[in-house]
Amino acid sequence: MRTIRLSRPALAIGVAAAGAVAAVGPAAYVLFFRRWCLTWGARDDEVAAKLPGDELLPDADLVTTRAVTVDAPPEAIWPWLVQMGSGRGGAYTYDWIENLFGLDMHSADEILPRYQDLRVGDELPMGPDRPGMAVKVLDPPRTLAVQLADQNWVWIFALLPDGESTRLISRNRIATAALPSVGRLFYTVFMEPGSLVMERKMLLGIKQRAERTAAAS
Repeated sequence: MRTIRLSRPALAIGVAAAGAVAAVGPAAYVLFFRRWCLTWGARDDEVAAKLPGDELLPDADLVTTRAVTVDAPPEAIWPWLVQMGSGRGGAYTYDWIENLFGLDMHSADEILPRYQDLRVGDELPMGPDRPGMAVKVLDPPRTLAVQLADQNWVWIFALLPDGESTRLISRNRIATAALPSVGRLFYTVFMEPGSLVMERKMLLGIKQRAERTAAAS
């Protein structure tokens, strides 16, 4: 039976985040580690910037802004974004973790033409029998923003030219006020570091695919 392992960088981040929380407690995590966790890879101006789609959930209780530099133009990145979703192009992260929760994610390694004609109002499926995320902002090849059916989660992707490269920014806006206090604590201490592990893999996965296709063309 094959043993499935996280990559060393991702495992190191996950272990470091979990270890920090366990060792120093939730208060220290919030004071010393949380900003790094919520803004991995993003510059201060990118964290502060207003992005199209922010207005969909202006009073979000939790905002994450993470980013990576892709050595490719926005046009080479855009096709990978619009084909995301369960039963489509996947999420370019750890499929085996996603599928532990029954999300049916299978990350594509090629651009899938049948999923490229995305339009406002279309829905990106998040898994069988799960609410999808409706496309709210579609400005190719600059911005894609989707919102969960219950309107408590907005996910924004922005592509910003940076010299000959592109900054790929992923922002999540989430409403957590309805959760009980124990639920909010669990979300902060465990879900936030976990989301970093998954989203870091996703951003690097898109980077790798876009750079490969850009070089080939």
